[in-house]
Amino acid sequence: MSQDTTYATGRRKTSTARVYLSKGKGNILVNDIPLEDYFGREVAKILVMQPLVLLDIVEKFDVVVKVSGGGSFGQAGAIRHGISRALEKYDDNYRKDLKSAGYLTRDSRQVERKKVGLVKARKSKQFSKR
Repeated sequence: MSQDTTYATGRRKTSTARVYLSKGKGNILVNDIPLEDYFGREVAKILVMQPLVLLDIVEKFDVVVKVSGGGSFGQAGAIRHGISRALEKYDDNYRKDLKSAGYLTRDSRQVERKKVGLVKARKSKQFSKR
């Protein structure tokens, strides 16, 4: 990576995204695959682009992402978090807009573990009186 590259880590659920942000023409690579090809669903692509669209800088930066763990939407959320944090590092003036949109907050919700004697984490067997 070149000298003008900004690095940040984004997380959501069990996904971790390492984001490298540099000046460019708006190319986004996720695990060496273009964004349009990596995510099958349009909603995930929109989720990733939100910080860039909010600040109206889609064509100004190239983004290279290495993401692992979780499912597609967890990964998309992790990438969004990572891009937001990298933009904040790049220019502190972006912080106000990103913070008010909620993109700098790490969504810490995790899947609750299954408990012994229950069907799922909280669901139990149906009670039978007789």
